[in-house]
Formats: sequence, C-alpha cells, structure tokens
Amino acid sequence: MSEVPSELKFLSSHEWVLVEDNIATIGVTDHAQELLGDLVYVELPEVGSAVVAGDSVGVIESVKAASDTYAPVSGEVVEVNTELEGAPERINLDPYGDGWMYKVAMEDPEEAEDLLDAEAYSEAIADEE
Repeated sequence: MSEVPSELKFLSSHEWVLVEDNIATIGVTDHAQELLGDLVYVELPEVGSAVVAGDSVGVIESVKAASDTYAPVSGEVVEVNTELEGAPERINLDPYGDGWMYKVAMEDPEEAEDLLDAEAYSEAIADEE
C-alpha cells in the first residue's frame, strides 16, 4: 500500500493538497501514479486561470490510460510546475515532492477543511484494492 503523508489533504479522485497560508500546492497521489503506470504527458492549468473545486483542470496520460485531474479547491492558479512538461515521470518518481503540479491562491481556505485527511484517504484506497 502507498504511503499517505499525514500533513496533506486529499480528494477521492487521488489529488493531494498541501495548504500553506492561502496557497494550495496540488498534485496526484502515489496511489494514482501507481495505478496509471509510467506517465508520458501532463496537461496543467494556465497561470492566471480560475479553477473551481471539483472541476477538471488538466489531464495526466500514461502508457495505459489518460485521467482528468480535478481541482480540490477554488481560486486562481499562481504557479505551475513547468518541469513536468518535459519530464512527466517526475510524478512517478516523487509524487509528493518534485512531482507537484500547480499552486492555487485559494478564494476560501476553509474549503480545504472539507477534503479527506490521510486516514480517510487511506481507507478509501484500501477499499479499492
């Protein structure tokens, strides 16, 4: 079973969120990258674009499948991990570190409180297996 960092929040669709002040750093979980396999392409939202919690904001593709990625919180995209454009495998190698995808200035930081904690996410993926 994948390691689930306790300081993060999660969506059941396998995105993770690290909240620091009103900035949310977002990526996909170790479990998600294991399910997908070797990633070959990542489509990220554009800096300056508005995202709405629950909406599809990008795509990650592997040799096996393509999956939409969803915004866990609402706000404005303030930074994207441009390193992923030429090296999507960073997500496979370090999903919670160098494999982060984008950062959002949150409209409502309390929105993150509604996300799954590590224990609830671990239970959700255990139910899948």
